[in-house]
Amino acid sequence: MTNFLLPLLSFIAERARANFVKKIRHTDAVQEKFLLTLLQAHKNTELGSKYGLSDIKTIEQFQQQVPILPYSSYEPYTERIANGEQNILTPDPVVYLTLTSGSTGKKKMIPTTRRSQNAFRRATLTSIGFLIEALKRQKRQFGKLLLTNSVQTWGRTSGGIDYGPSSAGVLRMDKFLYKQLFAHPYETLQPADSLARHYVCLLFALSDEATRGIIANFPMLILRTANYLEKYGEDLIEDLEKGTIASTLELEPEIRTQLEQQHSANPKRAAQLQEILKSEGRLTPKLVWQNLSFIATARGGTSDFYFERFPAYFGDTPIFGAAYSSAEGMFSVYPDVNDDASVLAIESSFFEFIPEEQWEAEHPKTLLATQVKAGERYRILITNYGGFYRYDIGDVVEVVGFYETAPLLVFRYRRGGFVSSTTEKTTEFHATQVMQALQQEFNIPLEDFCITLSDNDFPARYLANIELASGYTLENPQAFLTSFDRKLQEVNTHYEISRRDTIPPPRLRILSNGSFAIIRQRQLQRGIPDSQLKFPHVSEDRNFLAGLSVEKEIRLNDVINYSDN
Repeated sequence: MTNFLLPLLSFIAERARANFVKKIRHTDAVQEKFLLTLLQAHKNTELGSKYGLSDIKTIEQFQQQVPILPYSSYEPYTERIANGEQNILTPDPVVYLTLTSGSTGKKKMIPTTRRSQNAFRRATLTSIGFLIEALKRQKRQFGKLLLTNSVQTWGRTSGGIDYGPSSAGVLRMDKFLYKQLFAHPYETLQPADSLARHYVCLLFALSDEATRGIIANFPMLILRTANYLEKYGEDLIEDLEKGTIASTLELEPEIRTQLEQQHSANPKRAAQLQEILKSEGRLTPKLVWQNLSFIATARGGTSDFYFERFPAYFGDTPIFGAAYSSAEGMFSVYPDVNDDASVLAIESSFFEFIPEEQWEAEHPKTLLATQVKAGERYRILITNYGGFYRYDIGDVVEVVGFYETAPLLVFRYRRGGFVSSTTEKTTEFHATQVMQALQQEFNIPLEDFCITLSDNDFPARYLANIELASGYTLENPQAFLTSFDRKLQEVNTHYEISRRDTIPPPRLRILSNGSFAIIRQRQLQRGIPDSQLKFPHVSEDRNFLAGLSVEKEIRLNDVINYSDN
């Protein structure tokens, strides 16, 4: 049945793409129809009555009557929804409450209805349709994929609504759809322990040498899966050969039983993998799945930094952005592989854009989708069937062109995610540009990095905290630091101006191996799901890296070697 359903799903996705392309020739009309239909549907909700949605006949009226509000204004309503009250933000029953990761601030609770999930599914199918088309152009095939996200929810509210991370809600509500795409049973996503879940997903996917894709929310998580494959290669081969599942894994007994019933020995495939391990010295995704066609993960923002390490594991496998989305909604879908630009998802939400010169205004003026300009940056507002109107999640996007009449967006950074010694506001985008260039200049892969500020200087100096990839040494840290300072001045003019006068010279700190693994573990202990880890690459929190071991601290004229002290 599965062999029949995957081609059917592909056909549906290609139709969804074709319909979407027709609609984005008429972006204004589609957006206006979406908004007015939504307002009619929501007019009798509590919030709809408060803002007089039933009287709104035009986009201009909507903008005049409904204010731009932060999450704090919605929080009392979402708490009442969690307690079981109906018709508060949406006329439809809330079937799931997404809790945002909290990695960039306080956790938020976002309502999901069947209607809002339908919009998300439509965009997902459109994205798959674009991927299939792009792969055809490269003479590659679409097929089963490896995914390691958890489907576990975190609990149920007093009102009887399940709550948890966004990916768990999406995967559970569209279980039938996603089961057709997995190269492993749905049950492999159920273990609570992250390592156990990754291991069993890899074990089942390895049985199928025709696995075509790997997907994860962020590139860092793709690299983690590749590291697990490399680290546990021998164990995976043994389990594949014998038809066993490692007894050391922390698997819930009922889940282990289910998986053992579905797992069977595959000595032929195990022998193939053993030969790869013997000849290459390790297992990588590109080696074990030689027909690997695509990697699907977030593009834009800090992704390029991690993409520098992809060729070692994936060769020239295309990287597809899939969709730019958050718990609050679907923003855009990617029309091609190896491209950071994505097309506004005009059927998923009504969108407005705040131009940069309006960011500090109390009542900012907004632009519609067809009014934005290429080369400009905007904060993006969404109105959708989740019940939030003109909602600003704080993302900064750059418009890089148009696809038909719909803007092409690139995510740049989350507003507020910056570091300042004075007033220069160095963003994650600035920091990632610099570190990506330094990796190339010095031919040195970094495990990760974070720019923080010193404690005892005023104004504070920049501290470039880096961890080298395992087995690598930075031969000339002085030159690295000098280049860091120069490149940061090149990408951030405000930093350049302040460095001439007030900001003291930066310092480089080389952290011990495993340092950023400790930071990620701290995030997990705070309750952030492992599939949604967003590692901040700039931080004004002086305690963010507290307790980590510094091997060397490099000033512009000397080096302190902590290991010798």
